[in-house]
Amino acid sequence: MTTTVERTQQQELASLLRSINSARSVGSDTLVEANGNLRVSVALDSLVETCSLLNHRFGAPLSTMVGLDDRARSGQFRLVYVFSVGRQWVSVETEVDPAQPRFPSVTPALPAAHWYEREVQDLLGLTPEGHPDPRRLVLHDDWPEGVYPLRKDFDPSVPVPRVHGTPHRFHHLHGEGIVEIPVGPIHAGVIEPGHFRFAAVGEVVLHLETRLFYSHRGLEKLAEGQRFDRVLQIAERICGACALSHAVAYCQAIESLAGVEILPRAAALRTLALELERLYNHVGDLGNICAGVGFAVGTSQGGRLKEQLQRLNERLLGHRFLRGVCRIGGVRRDVEPAALRDAAETLRRVEVEFTDYVRLLLSNEPLADRMIRTGLVPTEAALALGAVGVAARASGVDRDARRDHPHAYYGELDVPIVVRTEGDVRARAQVRMDEAAVSFSLVQALLERLPDGPLSVQIGDIPAYRVGIGVTESPRGECIHWVRTGPDGRIDRYRIRSASYCNWPVVALAVPGNIVPDFPLINKSFELCYSCMDR
Repeated sequence: MTTTVERTQQQELASLLRSINSARSVGSDTLVEANGNLRVSVALDSLVETCSLLNHRFGAPLSTMVGLDDRARSGQFRLVYVFSVGRQWVSVETEVDPAQPRFPSVTPALPAAHWYEREVQDLLGLTPEGHPDPRRLVLHDDWPEGVYPLRKDFDPSVPVPRVHGTPHRFHHLHGEGIVEIPVGPIHAGVIEPGHFRFAAVGEVVLHLETRLFYSHRGLEKLAEGQRFDRVLQIAERICGACALSHAVAYCQAIESLAGVEILPRAAALRTLALELERLYNHVGDLGNICAGVGFAVGTSQGGRLKEQLQRLNERLLGHRFLRGVCRIGGVRRDVEPAALRDAAETLRRVEVEFTDYVRLLLSNEPLADRMIRTGLVPTEAALALGAVGVAARASGVDRDARRDHPHAYYGELDVPIVVRTEGDVRARAQVRMDEAAVSFSLVQALLERLPDGPLSVQIGDIPAYRVGIGVTESPRGECIHWVRTGPDGRIDRYRIRSASYCNWPVVALAVPGNIVPDFPLINKSFELCYSCMDR
């Protein structure tokens, strides 16, 4: 039976479809898929117009963008720009002729597309004409020209010869007193490589440029041709801190393709684990913010509480980082009543200590002085660059996939969304504090009334050349997994878009105007992942 909500969504989607067709000066082919999502196929010369229409007139954010080599089927390359409209995904698709591998860049009209289009240029060899920054993004200086690792004829088993290429062209500022301060890519701390180049006058930063993707692993290429069930292991290893969020997003993409809805107990256990993942990350991230200003007591207390939560993860679900919890169609293991009681008692104790910890942080005036109006990100900038998660909500962007694209068991829960407008380090810290309080409440509610029933459903045959999209609200923000199947249930194209992918460009925007010693604090207030870049 179709619910009132579903009927309303269908009416909104039909209205949107009519609006797109009537507002566009050039016609398009449209298709409403079985899962309710909308595909709009356009000619290359209508790409920018259609994407601008969705973003500017309908307020639809660009959620991900995918380039794929479809030459074996259609003789063309294909570009897919995916927008979020209400609870539906609207994909704007176009084809690129291999004889003329160029397309009009959407970035001047929609800045959030800037990294996506540079990545398509690097990995598929398709040039975004009119892009304001056409430099390499993923591929570094020693990668040879004309070798595109996401083309189907690229053989990943053959080593790629390294070359002495043209050094990366950084943007240089010139003027009296301006100095450049290079930091990294190798750091003193135990973190992955990333290069930061500051242009400063004295201690005041005028410009920051980041260079990432030093340890790119080629996970999307590795997934090609694999059975869909085997790729879950890859999804769980995209990121350590958000392993479960990526696993759930991938599982949901496959379940969407298979037309399968997981059962209530499995959905609730996924949600329980997702909130536990959010908790240990948010608590640990607050400690890391304290480390950015040398507030040792705050750092150690945050680390101690995070450790208690990760030990609970292991006792309750078998892994500190929550790997191995999911399977396609549900979850791998149940939780015993004794483990549920242990979890409830542990969380009650940790919540009391966390409340004291928050009081300590908020009452420390030197810490507040360092955080307030530091690393500002205006709402307009967060929207334009497509910021997600804590970084977006601290700057007034009211988006959270738990509400906007309900997944797992979130549709059955009341999830308060925390939004602040200050856009500084303190706002990002306070969003984490308030979201952690929400997570404590959600987890306790789930522990008290977990639904009964089986843990998984069987996945049958998956149709070839269909697209599934999975989304989770990870501790860092919205993660989106886009999957297209090939024959025999194998993966034809897998696109991973983590929250960090959207937010790293925002860091570079937040630093100028601050002093160099504030960079560790600003950086840790975003607490982004390098591994998600090096996918």
